[in-house]
Amino acid sequence: MSHNDPSPRLDIRTLAPAAHRAYLAFHTAVEGLGLERGLLELIKIRASQINGCAFCLDMHTIDARAHGEREQRIYALSAWREAPFFSARERAALAWTEAVTHIATAHPSDAAFAAAKEQFDDAELAALTLAIVAINGWNRVAIASGAVAGTYRPATTG
Repeated sequence: MSHNDPSPRLDIRTLAPAAHRAYLAFHTAVEGLGLERGLLELIKIRASQINGCAFCLDMHTIDARAHGEREQRIYALSAWREAPFFSARERAALAWTEAVTHIATAHPSDAAFAAAKEQFDDAELAALTLAIVAINGWNRVAIASGAVAGTYRPATTG
């Protein structure tokens, strides 16, 4: 498969439907833990940037815009430390996202955890961590299966 091939390598949904449904149920449960939708989209975009997942970047930038996120913040997300338009809570979430996503090169430090704890209570930090785990898993599924960027279509709401 090349990057120009419009078909994925593997269709995980049809080849492993029970596992796909279970992972989707995990993702849905995490989404229901009370974190702000905009914050969730920011961490999904940031983890997907780090992991180089074009499919997930396409999906979550579309979803973020649909939920009112500004283009300016999406464009600056990879340089959030230098951009003045992210809140302290968002900065803490993005730093924790990076720490958890980069786990293969360095485990999240006590200092990174303490910084996250300044903005999130224990339940929120658990939810944030699980949301980061979920998007990192989706990134790996999308990249490994060859999910094609540009094919995502959001569910219509009525």
